[in-house]
Amino acid sequence: MEKDKSKDHRLDELLMGDYHRPVHCSDCGGVMVFQGVGEYKCEDCGKVEFDDYGKVRAFVEKHKGATMVDVERETGVKQKSIRKMLREERLEVTADSKTFLKCEVCGATIRSGRFCEKCKVNVNRRIEEQARAEKSNMMAGFGLGRPTGEEGERRFIRTK
Repeated sequence: MEKDKSKDHRLDELLMGDYHRPVHCSDCGGVMVFQGVGEYKCEDCGKVEFDDYGKVRAFVEKHKGATMVDVERETGVKQKSIRKMLREERLEVTADSKTFLKCEVCGATIRSGRFCEKCKVNVNRRIEEQARAEKSNMMAGFGLGRPTGEEGERRFIRTK
């Protein structure tokens, strides 16, 4: 029984994510239906609510240049979640901002994501090379050549 609860909790985390998605309407209890960009609408009464991403996005669109502290104070969304949205490239630091992110590889300043453009190319190349190496390792032994010698014919001859 304990295992089933942990599976349900994991499924909830996967479905809901870290952005506090509204599931039931706070007014009538109806089901909230996803409308796009963090917006949800009650299928019964039509009330509109936002998940954390929707709250942050709406606030930032109205208040250009707001800091993370401002956004957290006004929306209630934790700075940790805001940083995660920046790393996931869901949000971007404005060009004139005094705040910035750093590339996880070289330390260059970036506006969103984890890597600068140069390192992003290198990371993707490395992933592709690893995938090719794994593929060739999996295919080892399935070559087109026909085995010869003891490895070939002799292994199929039965001796009494």
